[in-house]
Amino acid sequence: MSTERRVPLDRKRVADTALKLLGEVGLDGLTLRAIAKELDVKAPALYWHFKDKQALLDEMATEMYRRMVAGPAPGPDVPWDERLLLASRGLRDALLGYRDGAKVFSGSRFTGVEHAVQMEANLRCFVEAGFTPAQAVRANMTAYVYTIGFVTEEQGVQPLPGERREGYDVEERARRMADFPLSAAAGAEVFQDYDRQFEEGLKLVLAGIGATYGMTYGKSS
Repeated sequence: MSTERRVPLDRKRVADTALKLLGEVGLDGLTLRAIAKELDVKAPALYWHFKDKQALLDEMATEMYRRMVAGPAPGPDVPWDERLLLASRGLRDALLGYRDGAKVFSGSRFTGVEHAVQMEANLRCFVEAGFTPAQAVRANMTAYVYTIGFVTEEQGVQPLPGERREGYDVEERARRMADFPLSAAAGAEVFQDYDRQFEEGLKLVLAGIGATYGMTYGKSS
């Protein structure tokens, strides 16, 4: 009989294992049964910690967030536009570290209140810069939704950096759409150079926020 002690099963261990398995099977293949097999337990054991898959996804998103903000936070003197740049870039980088990272993160409900620390600091920065509280929320939410949407589309083509799904060959697409020259040429913009695309789109978002709310934008970007 083995005397080896099992590592206790808790929410963090399950979430960590699920995030690791996500990179191998993607969101569609991530089942409680597959996670239980990876942990060498019976599937019902997971229901002590998570009532269903969505509850697990909530914990996975929360763990993704914890890892994302583990480093130093921006100081109180960082201007509003630079804060949004840093936050959006950091979110994209974090999501790209996981297969289907944006899908897991989008719509999930954080299981703790750790995110309130950064959220409070960001909103305070915006209010002190002259935004109303409602404007501060809308500005942050707009940049957040842009980033989530962008990465969702990006990972639809490149599930992981350096990996590309079949069917997204830009030159082949251009040949098939030769009768539609502008649309054919658009493929090079839509399906390539995601770093440049993201940065340009993010600056459009920030410029729009600044123009809409009459805030100075661009000094730090």
